[in-house]
Order: sequence, then C-alpha cells, then structure tokens
Amino acid sequence: MEAFNIPATPSLMTEFLRQTGGAAVIDGGLATELERHGADLNDPLWSAKCLLTSPHLIRSVHLDYLEAGADIIITASYQATIQGFEAKGFSREQSESLLKKSVEIALEARQMYYERCGKSSSDGIGDGKVLKKRPILVAASVGSYGAYLADGSEYSGDYGDAMTVKALKEFHRRRVQVLAGAGPDLIAFETVPNKIEAQAYAELLEEEHLKIPAWFTFNSKDGVNVVSGDSLLQCASIAESCKQVVAVGINCTPPRFIHDLILAIKKVTTKPIVIYPNSGERYDADQKEWVQNTGVKDEDFISYVNKWCEVGASLVGGCCRTTPSTIKAIHRTLSRKTPAAPKEKLAT
Repeated sequence: MEAFNIPATPSLMTEFLRQTGGAAVIDGGLATELERHGADLNDPLWSAKCLLTSPHLIRSVHLDYLEAGADIIITASYQATIQGFEAKGFSREQSESLLKKSVEIALEARQMYYERCGKSSSDGIGDGKVLKKRPILVAASVGSYGAYLADGSEYSGDYGDAMTVKALKEFHRRRVQVLAGAGPDLIAFETVPNKIEAQAYAELLEEEHLKIPAWFTFNSKDGVNVVSGDSLLQCASIAESCKQVVAVGINCTPPRFIHDLILAIKKVTTKPIVIYPNSGERYDADQKEWVQNTGVKDEDFISYVNKWCEVGASLVGGCCRTTPSTIKAIHRTLSRKTPAAPKEKLAT
C-alpha cells in the first residue's frame, strides 16, 4: 500500500484499520461473478482457470468490487496450485508464473481504480459507484489442500488419517513463497477446514521468514466447530500464537452462524476479527453446484452486519454467491458507523 505508507509488517492491519476508521470492507464472491461475466468454470481449476483463459474478466470483477466500496480485494488464486497446474500439463515455471499473475491482476485493478478516482469529479460517488481514493489492500488467496482436490473436501476437512502437518507444509510451501514474492499486501489463508492445516500454515510462515503478514479464516457448518469437527478455539489459538497473523476469523460459512463464532474467537484472540460469510446457500459437492433457495437475500445479509461489528468484527465482506451489490450495501452500512479516515497520510 505504497500510496498510503502502510508497511507490510505485523502492524499492517492495525494501521490499515486506523486509516479506514476502525472497520473495512472485503470483496465478495469471485467465481459466480466471473460466470456472470461469461466465464466457464467447469474445471478442477475453478476460478483459477480464468488466469489462463480470461485474465481481463478477473480484473473486471476486482474493479466491480472496488467500485462497490471494497477496501480489500482477494486474488484469484484460491484454487491455483502448482500441483494443479502441473496436472493440466503446465511446467513448474509456467505454474509459478500463473500464481504471480493472480497477484499482478489485482495490483493492476487497484491502480486502474485509483486512476478512475483521479478522473472523477464527484465527491466519491459517481453513477452509483464508489470512487474514493483510500487505502486498498491486495490479499493473495491460499485455498486449502481440500480445494486443490476439487472434491469438496474443504467443506469437510477430512483429509484422511495419513495426512500430516509436514505433508501439508510441503504441499503449500512453494505456492506461498511465490505468492508472497509477487507483491501482495498480505496472504489470506482461506476456508481452513481443520487444525492440522492451520498448524501447517503457522509453521510455514515462521519457517520461511516471509516478510508479509497473513490472516487465517476458518469455515464452520454447525456454528460451533470448524467443518472437520476440530475445535474452533484450538484453531483460532494457533492463529493467535503466530506473530505474522494480523487477523483471524471466518469465511464461507452461513450468515446465521457468524455471531456466535465471533464470540468464540474473541475468547482466544486479541487480533482483528475478519468475517466474510457465503450467501447461506448450500454447496452440493457431488453435483458440484450451489443449492438454490437455501441462502439469504442481500437485505437479510446486511441486517447482520451491524450486529457482527458490535460484537467484534472489524473486517466484513462476502464469500461464495455474494455480489458487488452485497458489498455496496456493506460499504453503506459501515460508512454510517465509522468516522472519516484521517487524510494526512494520503500521498500527493
């Protein structure tokens, strides 16, 4: 975040939240928006397929979210792994280049957005778009081992008894190194389904001495534990104990569970709490599709946001099946709650 002088250190999130007035907006669902723009994601690479076929669509979706008021955009690398690309016939070098590309596209989108803000003569809102130069973070997404398997196991956390922390570290190591080296502001370890993967990420961050902060977000299907059945308190405690983790929370979880999960996380962490639930729709891993009519409408989703912030969330967005209109509504809700950010940091 060069324009706003926010250092990529463990104090990054504290300083970022100070400049955003204490609360910040994360973007929403990526894959469903890419499909709405015409992308075909019927592939084990899922949204990462667009890194190959249509990077301009990824950039467009990032811009849509920035113009909806998102302060943090998450890269299209959730399903992007070196192993997954190699399985499709790409070389190691090509695979690493695609990972870097996911970060480069998001950085380009941020720059394009700032340029649009510079050309705007409005007071921050133009044609219903939020055009306001402000601190924006790019978070490099790291999906779980289960996401790479493309069999829905990130929604169960069942990796089998043979899987170990050591094996998970080796699976993720090079991917994390490459993403960190591509210049994002932080790494988002998302949809973490079990304790061993949280432990693997924490050890990787420490072993690699990466000069970049991270957040851990877990997913839950019962509002009490993470999806594997492991204790959320134990998982969040692993994040709390890692110096480079600058926020901890929940993603890809139905909105109705979030309130109690925030209260649980607060018992074990002093770090900012990050929340980006899905729309509440249920994913059918066998059919590889979302079950319609099991989610909540935007207005119902938004009705939760103030309550989440009141009990401790400071970073709020959406995950699967949420849209720029969801994010715009979150932006409006949080804008009413937070004081204006200090302007003295803005670079000229």
